[in-house]
Amino acid sequence: MTTSRALVSTDRPARYGKQLVNHLGRKMGGEWDEAASTGWVVLPDSRLEVTTADGVLDLALTSTEESLEQFEGVVGRHLVRFGSRDELVCAWTRADGSAGTRQEHLED
Repeated sequence: MTTSRALVSTDRPARYGKQLVNHLGRKMGGEWDEAASTGWVVLPDSRLEVTTADGVLDLALTSTEESLEQFEGVVGRHLVRFGSRDELVCAWTRADGSAGTRQEHLED
């Protein structure tokens, strides 16, 4: 297993964290703790931990090497779509410090 992390700047981290956890958690499971503004989601061969801080949504993805890029994309695309008005950018950094994938809203 390996990890990747994205720190997403937003004025509404708890709103987007809750929406992401509720949406992705429908299939395999997940839970949002309203009081702590944290949550988790189970994905195939992977787990996403979601935490919030002032102005930041912190996404930590643990996955197999084979699935890491795929689930960076799944999580990032959903988040960027939810936050298209706020022009969210989800840029992943792998545990070894290398750049992962990047998702952002592109004008049609």
